Amino acid sequence: MANPTAAMLVIGDEILSGRTHDTNTHHLAQELTSHGIDLAEARLVPDRIDVIADAVRALSAAYDHVFTSGGIGPTHDDITADAIAVAFDVPLDVRDDARALMQAHYDSSGMELNAARLRMARIPEGATLIDNPVSIAPGFTLQNVHVMAGVPAVFQAMVASIMPTLTGGAQILSQSLRVLRGEGDIAGPLAEVAAAHPDVSIGSYPFTRDGVFGSNIVVRSTDGAAVDGVITTLARLFHVRQ
Repeated sequence: MANPTAAMLVIGDEILSGRTHDTNTHHLAQELTSHGIDLAEARLVPDRIDVIADAVRALSAAYDHVFTSGGIGPTHDDITADAIAVAFDVPLDVRDDARALMQAHYDSSGMELNAARLRMARIPEGATLIDNPVSIAPGFTLQNVHVMAGVPAVFQAMVASIMPTLTGGAQILSQSLRVLRGEGDIAGPLAEVAAAHPDVSIGSYPFTRDGVFGSNIVVRSTDGAAVDGVITTLARLFHVRQ
């Protein structure tokens, strides 16, 4: 049986402008791989409700899980909750359980739960909360869409909160082989090995070092013995010591 599939939707003008570097997709990919869920697509969209909603609908229909990051903070441009409500045509309002979590947090911190902070307690109808042990304001899951903060530390904490609730498949195993030959030299033999092992993913990633062309060949599969076998074949083919 094939592993469950997932998509990542990164939201934010600050990512598109280059002011902020997206590390959340990389982290999610690692976590999903170890959990046996295949990250099949990643999209980056601006802070526009219509664009976010369209992307959510498309990805939700195409994959088993959709993970979003960004746009659930206290400022006017944090509009992800609004977009999710539009995407699924459900009401959006401050929810009592989310408000209670935040009220307790801000009371203990000696700060006011003002109108801006209360925006983070707005949850679409029918959603379940995702725990946020870092800064309390929760994420949420609606249908198969998991909505999380963009701040990397908070995103990672939310991923850790939700991952045990997801059913994964077989863990994807990988090994790599460093070959000091250009891709043009290895492409033919590599294609033959790939054709002979259709259940194993073989990728070639070129590099240069001190003027020498080379390739890192990455072999991936849920079958560890198959990965070992392909790596051994490639090492012999390209005369690489393991």
